[in-house]
Amino acid sequence: MVKDLENAELELYIRAGKIACTVRKDAEKYVRPGLKLIDIANFIEQRIMELGGQPAFPVNISIDSIAAHYTPIPNDATSINYGSAVKIDIGVHIDGYIADTATTISLSDMHRPLVEATQQALEKALAAVAIGKRFSDIGVIIEKTIKNYGFKPIYNLSGHRIDRYDIHAGETIPNFNDQLNLGKFRPGNTYAIEPFATNGAGFVEDKKSVTIYALVYNPKKISKLSNESHKFYSYIYSLRRTLPFAIRWYTDIFSETLIEKILQELALKGLLTRYPVLVERNYGIVTQFEHTLVIDKQGNVIVTTDQC
Repeated sequence: MVKDLENAELELYIRAGKIACTVRKDAEKYVRPGLKLIDIANFIEQRIMELGGQPAFPVNISIDSIAAHYTPIPNDATSINYGSAVKIDIGVHIDGYIADTATTISLSDMHRPLVEATQQALEKALAAVAIGKRFSDIGVIIEKTIKNYGFKPIYNLSGHRIDRYDIHAGETIPNFNDQLNLGKFRPGNTYAIEPFATNGAGFVEDKKSVTIYALVYNPKKISKLSNESHKFYSYIYSLRRTLPFAIRWYTDIFSETLIEKILQELALKGLLTRYPVLVERNYGIVTQFEHTLVIDKQGNVIVTTDQC
């Protein structure tokens, strides 16, 4: 079944993509050694809002062997070191229509081949996208390109289909030749192509640390929440629905201690998704690049995050 993507929806994706593109380029100029991650996050998220969008998720700032899912916590003192490989993953939404993009900022010449491998993998993958093309065919291109540079893709991270208010909408686009993945590109859908490369083992593992959360919608369970948790849930849901959020966004309204207590209750009741920080298994350096594309009903492939 072909999804009918209306012109108004397509325009919102493109607008979100232009903002994401602009902010990504701003971040590439802004990030430098010595900056605190909290200041980088505030800069990026404020720029998104200044340009008329909203963060689709807390900006991920992942350094060296951290691959994804790290956003600064309240009063985070972590700063950028000389020689780091800094991955910036930015999501922008307008009325729930999401553009997702990422870049790696190398602060050492030593990492440049790894950066180039990932960048080339993304460019070649995007050039190959077409209606009916299997996701696994894109994985073949990504894996081959990265391996030609002498590195490995991250096998257990992938690109993904995007839907309104839904960053990971069920389908995945592998970064390797995954013949068990039978998905195909279809008109009317939005996708994020997201290669990761490493000089390590090629796999990431969950760590205990969690800095990003999302609500789970279940009216029966919501009605049984304590008053404080119900107030918090209702407030976040009115702003985010089930899009991810960070604790630091709300400490001016709810105390950090109270938020932690509420999150525990939400988790116990099955109303919270936690996104553990992902680290390369052998602590290899990880690089990442990402673009969002939309396939309109005529079959045109529109890369939304490269339109600024």
